[in-house]
Amino acid sequence: MSDVIELTNVSKIYGFGNATTVALDEVTLNVKKGEFVAIMGASGSGKSSLLNVIGLLDRPTHGTYSLGGRVVSRLRPNRLAKARRDHIGFIFQSFNLLPRLTALDNVALPLAYKGMTQTKRLKQAGQALEDVGLSDREYYFPKNLSGGEAQRVAIARALVGGPSLIIADEPTGNLDSVNSKIVLELLAELHAKGSTILMVTHNPELTRYATRVLYMHDGGIMFDEQTKIGEVPLRAKRGGQAKPKTDEEEQLEGVSIFMTAIPAKKAPGRKKLTKKPAKKPKKAAQRKPAKRSGNNK
Repeated sequence: MSDVIELTNVSKIYGFGNATTVALDEVTLNVKKGEFVAIMGASGSGKSSLLNVIGLLDRPTHGTYSLGGRVVSRLRPNRLAKARRDHIGFIFQSFNLLPRLTALDNVALPLAYKGMTQTKRLKQAGQALEDVGLSDREYYFPKNLSGGEAQRVAIARALVGGPSLIIADEPTGNLDSVNSKIVLELLAELHAKGSTILMVTHNPELTRYATRVLYMHDGGIMFDEQTKIGEVPLRAKRGGQAKPKTDEEEQLEGVSIFMTAIPAKKAPGRKKLTKKPAKKPKKAAQRKPAKRSGNNK
């Protein structure tokens, strides 16, 4: 099975000088066609930066990124935009629906950029809404949709162009458990049909839909494990632990070990003042009389 995504020593650095932030630190990653990859990690670990690079929304500072066998750095801006439009579908946590367009028009919007006629794109958008169970919401505006319905419209919009890669950044972050399950079941159906899916999530339960889980920390991939659909990996339950200790944690741990190796001394208390008995004066030494010699009379 061919690799859809190939990252080799990819870094992403923001800012200059003392304000430099390393968002990605020499990440190497290969994703094959048809994989469902869940990405976990604490806030600031580099998950969104990784998705932005993979989704062609940002260019890496260093390293090589190939999408479908094409080196991204060699693509001109117009070719880059075309690749993003034709091959990648985005699903965001905040839905990003245009408030003045109906659900049908929101879904049809990506097709307008392809130059498709209005009749054809509305028909295709209608089919996409039917696929997510919202054929009766075609002429609703986003404000008249529930959160779960709005996210399903966003999924229909991501799918309408037939992308080979679907990128979902916390797709259930604003949804309750019932709607979260509906959204994940839709993604599972897409995966079963052969779509490649990358999904960022903080919810360990959602990793049961994935075939592979990545755990990120400080801009790098610390763990990468294959998983069985329907099972939540033990490491996911622990939130990606064990993660490497920081320099400060290692120093504190070293100090702790050092201190326990030395027997603790009792803290010096205040000495109790006691009167010492007065010393008896020494008796004056008695002089012994000198011995007389025998000649003395």
